[in-house]
Amino acid sequence: MTFPEAHWVGHDEAWREWRAALGSQRMHHAWILAGARGLGKGAFARAAARALVAEPGIPQPEGESHPDILVLDHLPSNDEEEKKRDEGKPFQTKRNITIDQIRRMQQRLTTRPTLGSRRAIVIDPADDMEKGAVNALLKSLEEPPVGTSFLLVTHRPGRLLATVRSRCRLLRFAPVGPAEMDAILRREAPQADAATRAAAIAAAEGSPGAALAFVGQDLAPLHTLMQRIIREGDGDFSARGALADEVGARPDRERVAAVLDLARATLAEDLGQAPRVRQLRIIEAHGAIVRLAAQAPTFNFDAGLLVMEIGGLLASAAMPREAAT
Repeated sequence: MTFPEAHWVGHDEAWREWRAALGSQRMHHAWILAGARGLGKGAFARAAARALVAEPGIPQPEGESHPDILVLDHLPSNDEEEKKRDEGKPFQTKRNITIDQIRRMQQRLTTRPTLGSRRAIVIDPADDMEKGAVNALLKSLEEPPVGTSFLLVTHRPGRLLATVRSRCRLLRFAPVGPAEMDAILRREAPQADAATRAAAIAAAEGSPGAALAFVGQDLAPLHTLMQRIIREGDGDFSARGALADEVGARPDRERVAAVLDLARATLAEDLGQAPRVRQLRIIEAHGAIVRLAAQAPTFNFDAGLLVMEIGGLLASAAMPREAAT
């Protein structure tokens, strides 16, 4: 069996652990694939699922679709968006993975796998399951059908129920090093100059997906503004206004997520350089940004107000003027 590890930088250890599990006599039935957003965990899960269901002497279909791999991710938000998806166009998704998706998956589990003796369920990301969906999934994790394995992709494993985590084996994905990140950007974003690549690597904290979003979303001006707010404050709100202008009046969810990730990373980037008197402020602002990022996918925030909130949290990390003089 050939494993396509080379397609995902930084996954060598994860592949070694997965290969060892496949070769063992007691393959665990449920796995949590945990690590920062943008590390390629979802792609790994799909490739690992193919490795799992493949059996000697049984031809495997080409392409993304496989009858014995069920992928539960965000569905289109409505019929119009579903048409866009079917036409290969960008489309808006629902905010959560729903209980109906879990129930449809469980109905499939009452039948035998189509090609061989194994079936894989990928939930990406498991963080975004509705509460009812999590409770429904727990029943399948407690009494898994023979030959069925679950791969739960998660950016924040702490958001999963302890009862779910206790039934899964944890597979961690480490941040990617600067040299590998630079190689990825050179290959995937050749238009980015050296300064942009350096800023993207610093802001992405080892996440290739975040670094590529930095370049693709043209986040360099936002990064500069955020650094200025963190270090100088924003007493007259002018920098926050510039931040809102740069984000845009109607940003899509992908851009909002990238802005939140950038704000969190920019605070973390500044922490190591800040004097001790400012570090607590930065830590508090960082925690608030993390909480805001967790809420953003599930609440209908006004984009302008959300950006002003982000700007206010960044400004709260700045040194008070009286302390700086």
